[in-house]
Amino acid sequence: ERERMALDHSIDLLRRAETSGPRSRDAIEAIHATRSLWALLVEDLASSENGLPDNLRAELISIGLWIMREAEAIRLGKSNNFQGILEISQIIRDGLN
Repeated sequence: ERERMALDHSIDLLRRAETSGPRSRDAIEAIHATRSLWALLVEDLASSENGLPDNLRAELISIGLWIMREAEAIRLGKSNNFQGILEISQIIRDGLN
């Protein structure tokens, strides 16, 4: 449930950032929150104590690293596309039922 709530928060911030633009304060906040969230998730997924199957953990780590790279590209001005991050985050969140 905590992960779902954290992803909901990140998604809300990303939606605001998409509306406000990649150079807005909203974008800075969304990118920071999203990267921080996924850094924590990836760290947890990489832990040997994580109970998920190894192949699922590896796939989620790959997704998390991709999201962090995309967020960094927006931060650096190399991209202004929030849509991919939003869509993937929503899919992951919806899979947490």
